[in-house]
Amino acid sequence: MHKRAKLIVAVVFAGFASVYVVAGSPLALAVFGVQVAFTRRRSWWLVALQVALAYGSVLLFGSSVGILGFVGGSLLLTPLWPLALAVAVSAALLGPADPVISMVLISLVVYGLTRMIDRIDEVNAARLALAMTAAAEERLRIAAELNAGLGRALSVIADGARTGTPDVDTARSSLADARAAAASYRAMSLAPELSTAKAMLTTAGVTVDVRVGHAAPLGPAGALLAAVLREAVMEIVRRRTATTCRIETLTEGAAVRLRVSHDGARTAGDENLGDLPEQVEAAGGTLTVELADDAWVTVEATLPAVRPPVQPSHDSTLSMALLAAVLVGFSAKLLLAADSPWPAALLAVIVFMQLRSIEGRHPVALSIMAVLTFAPIPLYGQAWLGVAGFLAGPVLLAFPWAVALPLVALTVATVTVSGVLLAMPIPLTVNYAISTLVTGLVMYGLLKLAQLTRELRESKDGLARAAVVEERLRAARDLHDLLGHTLAAILLKCELARRLDAERARKELDDVLTMTERAMQDLRTVSGEQRELSLAAETEWARSLLAAAGIEVVLDLDHGALGKDVDTTLGIVVREAVTNVLRHSSARRCTITTSAEDGIVRLSVRNDGVRSAAPRHGSSGIGNLTTRLAALDGRLAVAAEDGWFELTAEIPTRVWVPA
Repeated sequence: MHKRAKLIVAVVFAGFASVYVVAGSPLALAVFGVQVAFTRRRSWWLVALQVALAYGSVLLFGSSVGILGFVGGSLLLTPLWPLALAVAVSAALLGPADPVISMVLISLVVYGLTRMIDRIDEVNAARLALAMTAAAEERLRIAAELNAGLGRALSVIADGARTGTPDVDTARSSLADARAAAASYRAMSLAPELSTAKAMLTTAGVTVDVRVGHAAPLGPAGALLAAVLREAVMEIVRRRTATTCRIETLTEGAAVRLRVSHDGARTAGDENLGDLPEQVEAAGGTLTVELADDAWVTVEATLPAVRPPVQPSHDSTLSMALLAAVLVGFSAKLLLAADSPWPAALLAVIVFMQLRSIEGRHPVALSIMAVLTFAPIPLYGQAWLGVAGFLAGPVLLAFPWAVALPLVALTVATVTVSGVLLAMPIPLTVNYAISTLVTGLVMYGLLKLAQLTRELRESKDGLARAAVVEERLRAARDLHDLLGHTLAAILLKCELARRLDAERARKELDDVLTMTERAMQDLRTVSGEQRELSLAAETEWARSLLAAAGIEVVLDLDHGALGKDVDTTLGIVVREAVTNVLRHSSARRCTITTSAEDGIVRLSVRNDGVRSAAPRHGSSGIGNLTTRLAALDGRLAVAAEDGWFELTAEIPTRVWVPA
């Protein structure tokens, strides 16, 4: 985008310089070269060289004083900007009014286009810094939220454990708060739920095609659409009749749409979506279920999307002001050449339409401008030929280059033919043809650079929002996978201690104290402080926790040395797997095995007591694990058969991760 902007500016400057080259000033090429160099490096010696070249062109070669506009524009960009007025005065002393107006216009255009280039550089340089700052601020905010709630609750639980009083209520509410916070953080994006849906459907043998056409964050709409997606996918898995599923998201105006289609339905209206239709309707959206003739069923939800407010653009204001000045200046030049005041009314209409249809994408407005450009030529003759440049700029903006360039060429050719028919001198006709092109390029450059700056700012803001979303998703994963597991273990131990005699309860409460310390470490990890885990330590902890729940545990670890990122990730997998065993089964036996072969480590957690072939809960955890493993070139698989459930993770033993 930066190179494209500089190219646009160079083309506009070259257009201005060409007018003076054609008029017989070889120094105009040197002035152009210095101007391009000045846009890259602001040096006083370049201004001095430009002064010498521009005034030399006027005094030695008799060039129009309009070429002094390059000097005026450069001075406006320096602390010596008041000297630009002195250049304008000198132009007025050396030449007539028409070229003096050209000099002022060129000064304004040089200043405006160069300032826009500067703005593009500034915005581009700030993109990464803004994203990092946004992520850091979000991390601090998350830390403050969690420390104020969960941090205080953990202190209360620890105090109760020290005094021999298991605080079950606080432990239960802390776990609920952690899960609610994780759900809230995940609500900003559909990405985790899409990953989970794909993993679940793939495991169920369904071919999945996911097409993402929305931009995060989605706000409250994200949470509701995630719930719709989750229920729709669970219905597909429950039925076991689908072979293909297509999941699409797209943005339409101020709304975001989710569409889940599959070939596993036989009758319409039997999708079990609970009270989701009422929730979607209450949120101002719609939720429909349709059955096509080919037995494909489509669940479609549409909700209003929450978008950040549009900030007023300083760059658009600058471009509008410069465009208005250019239009008024060129109009003044035309009126000076006219013998009648009547063209002023038509020019006012053209200027008004130019400013109203700023992007030139209105066919009706372009058609009217085309008529006003060429129809008055028989009435006003040579004076009206300069109006054609007003049409060339919007044409360049309105159409693709393949269409715009021939249309601009046709406009320039029409001016040339009109000059011949009006018996104008050949040099003057050529001058008008070139001026038409230059005027069009000036307007195109002003507006296009404003568009590029706006697009870059939007991408910068989008990058910052993406960084915030990613930080919240990271916090949600860690809340669920790390802190959620530890809080679930604390709740289990507190409930167990409340049912035991004092001596045995004391041992469980000692474990609670250890767990609260661990939970505080997890809380710091969620808040952005990286912490390494150990697969070996996590499996030992899993054996202790499962044994406390009355589950027989078999460990068979044979994975050898692992990279720290792999070790940490597999430790998190064990945590999630054990949490699922405790929450979603009535297991009596659990086997945890690891093996390594050909540089791939394989972890398997298998348990009995599965309550259903496809557990309806826990999808957040599976989605989190899928995301974590994919980041290290690993994969996750789950399977349920004959009352047994198995979670398997495979990952390279050592993975290079950028620092």
